[in-house]
Amino acid sequence: MIAGLDDLSLRDLIDKRASDAPEALFLTDPTTGETVTFEQLRDACQAVAQRVAREDIPTGSAIGYAMNNGAEAAKIILGLLYGGYLATAINLVSGQNTIDYVLEHSESRLVFCQSGTKSLLANSAEEVAVVEVDSKLFEAAADGLNGHAPKPETEGLLMYTSGTTGVPKGVVLTHANLLAGGVNTTIAHQLDRSDCGLCVLPLYHINGLCVTLLGALASGSGLIMPNRFSVSRFWDYLREHGGTWFSVVPTQISYLLNETVTVPHDRTGLAQLRFGRSASAPLSPDVQQAFEREFGIPIIETMGLTETAAQILSNPVDGLRIIGSPGIAYGNEVIIADEAQHPLPEGQEGELLVRGPNVMKGYLKNPQATAAALTEYGWLRTGDLGRMDGQGYVTITGRLKELIIKGGENIAPREVDDALYSHPDVIEAAAFGRPCDQYGQRVEAGVKLREGSHLSPQELIQICQSKIGAFKSPDQIHLLSELPKGPSGKIQRAKLPDLTV
Repeated sequence: MIAGLDDLSLRDLIDKRASDAPEALFLTDPTTGETVTFEQLRDACQAVAQRVAREDIPTGSAIGYAMNNGAEAAKIILGLLYGGYLATAINLVSGQNTIDYVLEHSESRLVFCQSGTKSLLANSAEEVAVVEVDSKLFEAAADGLNGHAPKPETEGLLMYTSGTTGVPKGVVLTHANLLAGGVNTTIAHQLDRSDCGLCVLPLYHINGLCVTLLGALASGSGLIMPNRFSVSRFWDYLREHGGTWFSVVPTQISYLLNETVTVPHDRTGLAQLRFGRSASAPLSPDVQQAFEREFGIPIIETMGLTETAAQILSNPVDGLRIIGSPGIAYGNEVIIADEAQHPLPEGQEGELLVRGPNVMKGYLKNPQATAAALTEYGWLRTGDLGRMDGQGYVTITGRLKELIIKGGENIAPREVDDALYSHPDVIEAAAFGRPCDQYGQRVEAGVKLREGSHLSPQELIQICQSKIGAFKSPDQIHLLSELPKGPSGKIQRAKLPDLTV
């Protein structure tokens, strides 16, 4: 842990930053031009806490945020944490069914939104109070702040992640977990107050929230936060605001590389840029090496989970970087284990297990899933298969689960299956992941239609898009006369990629 940050809540940390460096710049929103100092951040957080308190909502209650990136979103999220509420992330691209489920399952009492995201909450308008954010919301009153200050063990964040059953699981992270996630990033990447990160990953995703936002808060450094990722503006943001590092996913690395085919990269004004960081999905070694040749900066490959407040592994900024490996452990323990949770010898394949202060409290209202994930010895089972070398570098070799990881987002095949089965012509359906240089994996599916059906693959894709959103929907559907099955009649999903080449 960083000196002076032991046993703090996020409220304590925000107060500390406002006291130690009130005029230091924390947030720059290049989309709106707004800037936020640490003192202004504290005041805004107090105003958010007061706004929720006026609804007579008890501390600890789930309060949602359905917002695009920017200074507004950062102040809302940190304000909910400051007030001791359970900040509940609404994934804007998860599809209407998932959004409705998250609001119902979390029992969210109130949701903060923007004009462009308000329509996503229409189905829950009667059960949930919806507050559209404007500048007046952040004007703090002189008194009335909720007196129930959160503690390190207070539940702070609820973020849903897909599971193999297709039903999203609500990951509960405490203030201590969240702070550990920010500290782990700070230590691994050697961040200090002179740094300034660029956040282009959504704050409803654990990477954008814990790595960039809380990493900056933990290190007392600055953060550039536009409303979205833009290939054409990416390098300008870093130039104009003195960015020293950025965090992206492999998809975005591919987009940035692709732009240089038509627009040569200009390295001027980027001398302060120390490194880029890649996470959320495996990074192709060929893509990483091409990026480093083209842009002249190192890419630090890392690995993290929602259940671990993001980062668990990272290559060092200074020292040995192994292409194709997400690195070594920082701030937590990791082992490669057998089924009995015993560490395996160097080079042997087993399941990656994690233990440390960043590991989640559990899954909301799901004791069975919590018990399956958190072992009696304190380890979190990640579901990833890998090997570890003699220096502690991990190589991920596969997954125990069937999750499809597209652009850093987990997609449960069952969720896609259910969308396909919603059409009466579909007799059998099974989604699967196909390796993809751009997204890590893309979604495809094998489908058997009833005899005489004229339903086309494109029509099936459109059905999926209407039910679960375009991002999770298949990029390609293969119409088959029969799907492969085992002796029990269960569809063998793992055989589909070879049958649909």
